[in-house]
Amino acid sequence: MSSPAPLHSAPLSRPHLRQVGRGGDTYPRPAIYNAPRDAEGRIVFAVPPPQPTVEAERRHRKERLAVSFRLFARYGFDMGGAGHITARDPEFPDHFWVNPAGVYFGHVRVSDLLLVSHDGRVVEGDGLLNRAAFAIHSELHKARPDVIAAAHSHGLWGKAFAAQGRLLAPLTQDSCAFYEDHAIFSDFSGVVLDASEGQRIAETLGPRKAVILQNHGLLTVGQTVESAVWRYIAFENAAQAQLLSEAAGTPRPIPHEVALHTAGQMGSEAGGWFSFQPLWDVITREEPDLFD
Repeated sequence: MSSPAPLHSAPLSRPHLRQVGRGGDTYPRPAIYNAPRDAEGRIVFAVPPPQPTVEAERRHRKERLAVSFRLFARYGFDMGGAGHITARDPEFPDHFWVNPAGVYFGHVRVSDLLLVSHDGRVVEGDGLLNRAAFAIHSELHKARPDVIAAAHSHGLWGKAFAAQGRLLAPLTQDSCAFYEDHAIFSDFSGVVLDASEGQRIAETLGPRKAVILQNHGLLTVGQTVESAVWRYIAFENAAQAQLLSEAAGTPRPIPHEVALHTAGQMGSEAGGWFSFQPLWDVITREEPDLFD
């Protein structure tokens, strides 16, 4: 199946500032307007736009990471201290940034993030490292050099679906994004604290975008923070839709060939990056303290 053609917008015709709100405060236009444009001024996104320097890319990833934790809090993916999202460092690819243990997702700031080495040392930041985060994510990043970010939490619907020990069915257009591109890790043995279990999870994930951790929760990966986090949100949503549909009656799955075709339309890296942009706009406008 050929790849879908890049999407295009209408040409840009207005400045990048607009008046929003009763007080006349000036806010940036939505983030999508900052995407690359063709010679005619139309937005084109076949791949996410690159940053000009390593430092800018690091800041970009850390800001998206902080926003992602705020999003997880809003979606209710904040079960106590459970859950973690990581982003590979652009200068030191065997290091990754992660949230400190014990900090509420809705309070995470850029300055709170920890830089962790391949051997589990915190080399930047003064928070507490979640050992389960290291055990899982260090092995994922090691096994998948293409992966920039990985997201895992204990969302209610994801846990409920994971307890059933089966793959997601192609019941909706949105769920087709994961069709034949996710796996089940069925070897639950308690809290993941040993790198060997993280290695087995990475092996089960293989080249896919997501894995269901049976009796545990969901995990997604991506080539950007934006795509990995959007995939987690979408995976939880698809699990919820399937459980509700099955509770209401007998759902009718999308046929195999149509599901495969739809997967090509719905499951791309660029699509995940794009879907994250409105969420970025909401959080950055309403919670600017995250940039501290």
